[in-house]
Amino acid sequence: MINTLLQNIVFAVLPFAGLNYHGLTACAMAAEIVGEKIVYKTVNGRELSLYILKPADWKAADTRPAIVFFHGGGWVGGAPSQFNEQSKRLAARGMVCVQAEYRLLKPNTNDPPLICVQDAKSAMRWVRVHARDLGIDPGRIAAGGGSAGGHLAAFVGMVEGKDDPQDDLTVSAKANALVLFNPVFDNGPENGWGTARVGTRFKEFSPAHNLTPAAPPAIVFLGTEDKLIPETVLKRFKINMDRVGVRCEAVFYDDQAHGFFNKEPWLTRTLVEADKFLTSLGWLKEKP
Repeated sequence: MINTLLQNIVFAVLPFAGLNYHGLTACAMAAEIVGEKIVYKTVNGRELSLYILKPADWKAADTRPAIVFFHGGGWVGGAPSQFNEQSKRLAARGMVCVQAEYRLLKPNTNDPPLICVQDAKSAMRWVRVHARDLGIDPGRIAAGGGSAGGHLAAFVGMVEGKDDPQDDLTVSAKANALVLFNPVFDNGPENGWGTARVGTRFKEFSPAHNLTPAAPPAIVFLGTEDKLIPETVLKRFKINMDRVGVRCEAVFYDDQAHGFFNKEPWLTRTLVEADKFLTSLGWLKEKP
């Protein structure tokens, strides 16, 4: 009964044209977002917020690593609360964790995700500008996300341009590391996702088509039964990352579908691998 009620509320507020929110449950979408709410941007009178969760022993003088999470939902749905659990666990490991609200596309259009990537870059810039206030190291800001949110995270790590004209472009929006959960980061015609929206402009929006030696190190999680992202897409991405000399860890989970990381035991298993990755970068301390 409660689950049905939540589902009805969510689908009334966030219509998604029949799609499945890429593995998000109604409870996950309706959950209260963890962290302190701070407005990072106002667009056409609408305030967009970040939700910042600090470690229990956080101090203003700290220079901690941080991660900015972008939720999934096909660029047309979803909610920042998707990464509540990941934020809580990584904050317990010493990171400042940020969940970002961003503008969504109208589901009955074929608009490219321009406003989404603009907001993602604005969010990254806000965090970097306020690094001292947040007690973080401006050179250790990761981006993370799932599905379309994984696209946004990869975008801020790999694609130049598509900035909000309001932004201070002297401040870098670039992520220093990427933690990606079944990201739709290939928008090209060869088994890519989102091509109906980007069309022939896919090179402007597709992180997989913008790989350079300046790309940040990345870890990517994918289920072998993902119907949106074939294994070949991630394997090709890793080959191309290797080719430009950038570290990319591709982690596959047998028999798992899109959005598998939202539920246990996969939530914990992917977080364990993400923790190892961040520790190998020197961002987290080895566990005792």
